[in-house]
Amino acid sequence: MQDPLAAYIAPSPLAVKFAIKSVIGGFLALWLAMRFGLSQPQWAMMTAFIVAQPLSGMVVQKGFARLIGTIAGTTMSVVFMALFNQAPWLFLLSVALWLWLCTAAATMLRSAWAYSFVLSGYTVAIIGLPSISHPLGVFSEAVARCTEISLGILCASFVSVILWPIRVEKQLVQQAEEAWRTGIISARQALSDESLPRKGLLEMLGRIIAVDAQREHAWFEGRLGRNRAQALRLLSRDLLGVLRLSRGVTRQWRQLSSADAKAIEPWLIRMREALEHYDQSDWPQLHEQLQEASRDEQWLPAQQQCLERLAVMVLMLKQAEGSLLAVAQGRASNNAPPPLSWHSDWQTAAAYGGRSALAFLLVTGFWMATAWPSAAGATLLTCVVCSLFANRDNAAQLGMMFLRGTLYAVPVAFVSGQLLMPLINDFELLCLAMGVPLFFGALGMAKPTTGAVATSFCLQFIVLTLVNVRANNNMAFFSNESIGLLIGCSCAVLAFKLIELRNPHWHGRRLIKATARDLALLARQNLIGAQNWFGGRMADRLVQLARFYPVAPGKRRDLWEEGIAALDLGDEILHLRACLGELKANLGPAWPNFAKRFEEVVAAGPAVDREDALNEVAARLYEALNELPPSSHRRLAQAALGQLRAGWRKWCVLQGELHGAT
Repeated sequence: MQDPLAAYIAPSPLAVKFAIKSVIGGFLALWLAMRFGLSQPQWAMMTAFIVAQPLSGMVVQKGFARLIGTIAGTTMSVVFMALFNQAPWLFLLSVALWLWLCTAAATMLRSAWAYSFVLSGYTVAIIGLPSISHPLGVFSEAVARCTEISLGILCASFVSVILWPIRVEKQLVQQAEEAWRTGIISARQALSDESLPRKGLLEMLGRIIAVDAQREHAWFEGRLGRNRAQALRLLSRDLLGVLRLSRGVTRQWRQLSSADAKAIEPWLIRMREALEHYDQSDWPQLHEQLQEASRDEQWLPAQQQCLERLAVMVLMLKQAEGSLLAVAQGRASNNAPPPLSWHSDWQTAAAYGGRSALAFLLVTGFWMATAWPSAAGATLLTCVVCSLFANRDNAAQLGMMFLRGTLYAVPVAFVSGQLLMPLINDFELLCLAMGVPLFFGALGMAKPTTGAVATSFCLQFIVLTLVNVRANNNMAFFSNESIGLLIGCSCAVLAFKLIELRNPHWHGRRLIKATARDLALLARQNLIGAQNWFGGRMADRLVQLARFYPVAPGKRRDLWEEGIAALDLGDEILHLRACLGELKANLGPAWPNFAKRFEEVVAAGPAVDREDALNEVAARLYEALNELPPSSHRRLAQAALGQLRAGWRKWCVLQGELHGAT
């Protein structure tokens, strides 16, 4: 059975519960809005469906973000109307600028709180556009809309928490365990004879990103949720550390001669077998054996360094296991690192913000030129669609799905609004007439593949049905509103098509340049948060770069290879700093000079003529380390320094091979 049909014909029990909760929350908001005598009760019902989420913490977080955005948008609508009430074109230009800024901010923020900027953007249009003809009523309009939206948020949150609550913090445990298992598999693959498969690396990074995205929602589910969210930051750091160490062991092992590599290969095989049967492995014993083997005088220094890094990897695995247990038990930690960071690009944000402004100006220009009364509804929908999707890479696809939902809503709303509503004289029959279509729409909202279409269907169905009731079921009004909604959504999709990143190679190059800037800061970044700061950004960027690594050969392939080279370099500088921290020795000016030179060289970017730029300061740091008493941390630091020099040289050579000498 096809997935879209399965969502309606054979829904899961969780989807049915979600649909029931969404319908109850929507009608509760509608009933209260009518009882309170609010001017447009449909906004309360629409809000309840907009903030509806399968998990209770997500509803509370999204509702809170929506409330903040609504208040900010309400305030700005009053300010704009007060400044430009006598100049409609200036008012519309100011709204377009505000929409541009909010969309750009939502693109830059890249978290659940970006929804506040989304709401702030189109709330200005919701309140300000109907007030153009009567600016003195803008304050009353703002209070009414804010009240209706707040009522919808409260009703949806109340129903989600009371009826069949599914807590995010419980889902976090399951997702953390999946991320842990994926990390074990990725570490085993990284220790194989071949490079860590692209699919395995992306799956590992994708798991970390996905589970971190749920962390913010769990914060709103009480003390246990906050503790698990905090422990999750430790788990993300430790899993990134396991991946870093496993890939580092393989890089170091491959630099050995064939005979030397073959001599210690049994230890790598034993490590892979231990990872394959993790639950049955005796990790403390394996750690002791690796440490004892690394002290054997038969090994060369390079072989000892490889075995010692394997021993450190075992310790990191045990530490990650403890972090996973802390997530399961909901134990807080006093030394939790900062959350994962995200890649941000102001030029991409500016382009995506331009989508919203362009679409809004297209529709408002048509409105001002034709004075079509229903153009206000078209403009409002344009703002909503642009605010929701303009900051997405697949905005055009999502916009088309939203347009499909609008097309589906028109005939259903005609039956409910034009044929059934004239026969309805009480709220119970209203619930029956509207509840059945909304229930099936909510079933579609529960599945990601049909979520955009189903959400659009529900919202447009509410608009066309309830607004039409206020117009006394006027067929002409219904037709104009339907056409306006279709035109508004179409204009948004047109803007998405006109302004998009048509040159993915340009976008990929910007990702690589941003990575080089971050690498330059790693030498002086606070080590406690550096792993999550750099690891989170690199995970985000590599997932994006995967789109520019197609099957067909060409320039786009170099983006992935350069991203991996940059990841290797970042892993080694982090490992070097961790080893230096364990030594707790005074290296004099050797380390400050190296850190300063590293920052200067890496910030300038890789080039063929700069492949030896780190050799002099690295040699001085190596000599300073050599003067310290022999220890495993000293050998690990020297190995990391050698790997760092090799990684930089490799990136420079790769740059020359792919792009020519610069």
